[in-house]
Amino acid sequence: MTRVAATLILLLSMLAHAQNASPWRFEAGVSAGQPTPVMIEAGIGYKALTLHLEGLGIHKGENDFWCGFRGGFDWTFFRELPFRVDLGVGGGYEFAEAPNKMHQALNKANGAMYLYPYNYKESLDVSAEMRIHLFGFFTQIAYPIYYFMKHDEPAILWRAGYLAEF
Repeated sequence: MTRVAATLILLLSMLAHAQNASPWRFEAGVSAGQPTPVMIEAGIGYKALTLHLEGLGIHKGENDFWCGFRGGFDWTFFRELPFRVDLGVGGGYEFAEAPNKMHQALNKANGAMYLYPYNYKESLDVSAEMRIHLFGFFTQIAYPIYYFMKHDEPAILWRAGYLAEF
C-alpha cells in the first residue's frame, strides 16, 4: 500500500512540474541548518533566475535568543525537471546569544563580573551557494567568500528543508 501511495505522489508531483508552463515561479517553505537553526523560506523566480529570502528569530529571555536573515540570487539549471540545481551568490546576517552557566557560576563565586554571562556568535557575509532540489526537498551549501563581521563564524553554511512551488 505504501508503494502505491509513494508512486502516486511521485507521478502527481511530476505532472505538476510538467504543467507549470509559466516563466514565473513562487516558492515557500521551511528549512533547518547552521548557523541559524530554523528559517522560513520564500523565493520568486523568473525563468532561470531566482531570488531566495529566508529568515527567523526566537527570543527566550535575556541573553537567550537567535536570529538570522539570508538572501541570494541563483541561476537554476534543469528547471523543467523535478530535480534541479541552483548556483549563485548570497549573503546574510546571523546572531545568537546563549547563557553560559560556567561563566555565571564563576562570576557569582567571585562576587563580580569577570566574564560575560553568555556566549554569542555573529556573522555578516557574502557567500557562493549551491542548492540541490528533488520534488521540493532541498539541501543548500554555502561557502563564505568574505566576512564583513565575524565572531565564532562557521567555515561552511548548510541548510536542508522543503520548498513548495506555486
